[in-house]
Amino acid sequence: MIIDYLIKGLAKTRTGLVDRIEMLVSGYKKLDDSFFEELEEILIQADLGVQTSMDLVETLRIKTKESKIEVAHEAIAMLKKQIQQMLGDDNPSMNLQKDALTVILVVGVNGAGKTTSIAKMAYQLKEQGNKVILAAGDTFRAAATEQLEKWSQDIGVSLIKQKEGADPAAVAYDALQSAIAKKADVLIVDTAGRLHTKINLMEEIKKIKRVLERELPGAPHETLLVLDASTGQNAIEQAKLFNKATGITGIVLTKLDGSAKGGIVIPIADRLDIPVKWIGVGENKEDLKPFNPKDYTDTLFS
Repeated sequence: MIIDYLIKGLAKTRTGLVDRIEMLVSGYKKLDDSFFEELEEILIQADLGVQTSMDLVETLRIKTKESKIEVAHEAIAMLKKQIQQMLGDDNPSMNLQKDALTVILVVGVNGAGKTTSIAKMAYQLKEQGNKVILAAGDTFRAAATEQLEKWSQDIGVSLIKQKEGADPAAVAYDALQSAIAKKADVLIVDTAGRLHTKINLMEEIKKIKRVLERELPGAPHETLLVLDASTGQNAIEQAKLFNKATGITGIVLTKLDGSAKGGIVIPIADRLDIPVKWIGVGENKEDLKPFNPKDYTDTLFS
């Protein structure tokens, strides 16, 4: 299905990827080595990454030969199917607990859009009828707490905070106890977003996870990593580091509408085996959308 917000969100990516593929197809009526080489270059430049691009093209070479496909546009139709299979058919859902508190831990580097994504996610979950509480766990940046507080007032959800520089794990603890006492449905915990190469930050997040698990076995039920689509392949490296340290269950891909690197969704699925669960396609509170792989592929190649 082709959806308006995806048309808008993938506009720059389509210009860099699909438009170039269309030019390629118009220049090659029959498949040859040059066609596949140029296709591989287009995929790499669209931020699918070297390895994912090479794998896709090599598989396409084999399948077109096996299927006796010789026409360029038929090969591209097959490429679309390959990407669809790589992304999967299912719409990745949130692990929301039935009749119990769901705890969502959100991690990511500064500037990726973590705080605004938390607010938008809270808005979506509230609109679905959930009672949501936010925890201002990024205590190292006063601006982060202030921003989250402003968002919480705007969307009408509670916020648990402490003074600047407080122990983030203590904030998570207080927020969890409050969520339990108030019989909330969802608790979303923000975390600090300093450079992902800093060991102390990773240890801090691990501590928060231990506290949540100790107080509520099974928590956090989701650990979501917020990635900025415009960072391209650097997002893959961030994801590897955070996943190794904290165990990521899903990805929130932000700023898709402002980037020509929306193709990063594909190597994330290929190389990390972590589902993209949300995509950010604008600045408004309604502009965080659940990710649907089929809709994404249909819109990208429409």
